[in-house]
Amino acid sequence: MADCGGVLRFGWSTAPETGETALRLREAHFCRVRHCPVCQWRRSLMWQARFHQSLPKIVQEHPKARWVFLTLTVRNCSIGELGEMLTAMNAGWQRLIKRKEFRPVSGWVRTTEVTRGADGSAHPHFHALLMVPPSMLAGSNYVKQARWVELWTDCMRLDYVPVVDVRAVKATIPEGAKPSLDAMGFALQRAVAETLKYSVKPGDMTDDPYWFLELTRQAHKRRFVATGGVLKNVLRVDEETDADLVMADGSAEGEDDGSRLAFNWRETERRYRRAPNGDKPAR
Repeated sequence: MADCGGVLRFGWSTAPETGETALRLREAHFCRVRHCPVCQWRRSLMWQARFHQSLPKIVQEHPKARWVFLTLTVRNCSIGELGEMLTAMNAGWQRLIKRKEFRPVSGWVRTTEVTRGADGSAHPHFHALLMVPPSMLAGSNYVKQARWVELWTDCMRLDYVPVVDVRAVKATIPEGAKPSLDAMGFALQRAVAETLKYSVKPGDMTDDPYWFLELTRQAHKRRFVATGGVLKNVLRVDEETDADLVMADGSAEGEDDGSRLAFNWRETERRYRRAPNGDKPAR
């Protein structure tokens, strides 16, 4: 993680529509460690981009689909018991998706987030984005929030009532205006960003070194992102290269002459500075 993004090389990109020229990231080395703040950020952007690239086809094939954002929680546990809790939560999720109330769900993306409690405990929870038919929001397959609580309690075999948040993804439309695809797309983009955000907040890593090191042990070789149904391959979770993370915020537009301007991380200054010795000439 300490060597991640040590040198960044940018190239010039010109927007065809406006002729505006700007620097875009073209080359970098990423450590790709699960909890690295830089890699988490680039990985989140990459997954969001892949989701939105797939969205037109999804909408074409499922024009009536609606979206639901679901958050499932459990009580905080000690950091030393996190692995055991994650195993139980994954088992609970597998039971949940087999319940009749979940059957109408066409596809889903589920991520795991772990936050640090004020007392040093761990708070694991799931964020899930569900693609559902209209009947799950207002119709024969409608599932009330209270029922989601009952389902999660039962599937997790808990002896307490957990916090479960469920809400439909809705476009924010000014009064009197007609719904638009752009407004709905923006609302879905926010829901996707919330689902695919940091698995662990960077601040939680640095507040307590012991907590963070134990977290890495407890989470080792555990998958924090899962997909299913028609969204099974939408994120291509197992496909990740330095090039994928470089282009995470979109492909650079315009021709690339191969020239590169280098910047390197200055540890003592805690910032990037120009590094002309690392520049590359145009091809």
